[in-house]
Amino acid sequence: MHHDLADEDAVTEEIIERLKQRFPHTPTDTVAQAVTEAREHFARAKVRDFVPVLVEREARARLERPI
Repeated sequence: MHHDLADEDAVTEEIIERLKQRFPHTPTDTVAQAVTEAREHFARAKVRDFVPVLVEREARARLERPI
């Protein structure tokens, strides 16, 4: 199966936008960092179909419960 990194980049931007709306008082850089870290967490996943959903959930959890 062919995986298109450009598609995943576009979905990442959509995730950032959704989370910016969900966390309006959180700086954009913080939201983007949470998404980037979550994406890196799943970078080695062999099956990519559900990665965007998992990235969004992971990033949301990071923003809800910052360390």
